[in-house]
Amino acid sequence: MSHTVKIGITSYANIKARTIAIAKRQYKPRPGDPKVWLTSFKSLASALSEENRELLKLIRKQRPESIAQLAEMTGRKTSNLSRTLKTLERCGIVALKESRTKLRPGGRSPVKPVVLAGRFDFKFVL
Repeated sequence: MSHTVKIGITSYANIKARTIAIAKRQYKPRPGDPKVWLTSFKSLASALSEENRELLKLIRKQRPESIAQLAEMTGRKTSNLSRTLKTLERCGIVALKESRTKLRPGGRSPVKPVVLAGRFDFKFVL
């Protein structure tokens, strides 16, 4: 199911101060506050590049059972996809879940990418 991700963009100093205030219980985030904070539009633009948006569409449509299967579909290397998907996961755009397919040698299940977000709201703090 797709949901809206709220992304805040502000300075590293503001992010750090906010995180410390939350940890010290001096500030309680409001329900509408972004859960994801980035330091620049550049990092946001990178996460939501045209290539990544196409990747998200493919994941949503084809529902691959593993990153390896997604690599086959896209022709991209698994290591490259893993890095991209971890970035998108940190932004709350995808989840990397344990697949229900057969276990890999060694007992580990493959990791399945799942698109969470289809909409984005942004908050900018100077």
